[in-house]
Amino acid sequence: MRMHFDQQLEELNLELIKMGALCERAIRRAADQLLNEKENEVQAVERIEDEINHKERDIENLCMKLLLQQQPVARDLRMISSALKMISDMERIGDQAQDIADISRFVKVQEIAHKMNIGKMAEATIKMVTESIDSFVKKDLDSAAAVVKYDNVVDDLFLKVKTELPKLLQQDPQNAEYYIDLIMVAKYFERIGDHAENIAQWVEYSITGTHNE
Repeated sequence: MRMHFDQQLEELNLELIKMGALCERAIRRAADQLLNEKENEVQAVERIEDEINHKERDIENLCMKLLLQQQPVARDLRMISSALKMISDMERIGDQAQDIADISRFVKVQEIAHKMNIGKMAEATIKMVTESIDSFVKKDLDSAAAVVKYDNVVDDLFLKVKTELPKLLQQDPQNAEYYIDLIMVAKYFERIGDHAENIAQWVEYSITGTHNE
């Protein structure tokens, strides 16, 4: 019985890795649409976001099977409940990547994005998402704590974007609406960082039994 349960837990880990990889792809392709002016990325992000939604439902079903068909001990219960919380954050990451891709359709937004710290925010959030999922699979408390701490990097970049905005608006007032759109993009990246931080905090809970807001 325990062997079968462990196999299902391993399946859960694999499914979380797949969902995390989808989130990473969604962020990267949304950033490509914005910064590299690649075509058809909006549709690609939309397809990935649909896959993320399907993966969320698959993992929910797997977690319910583990809870109802097995007899998980306290540590196993923490792992399963943490996984349920994590996929909710990952689903929101997919939504926000889609929002970024939608805004990035406007050509002038793409041109102006290079004047701001948007690219650095994209890379920082991809790093956070990837490492938060890795920390869960490896049950690595130090890695999870590092992700939580790294959210400060994303917050600092968001602050730089907000600080730079008045100067950019003054220099280029005719494109004010596009700068405002980019503030929204930066906010979406900042929120992705927050969701990755949440994932890492649930990893900490799954290991220690303590959840720190």
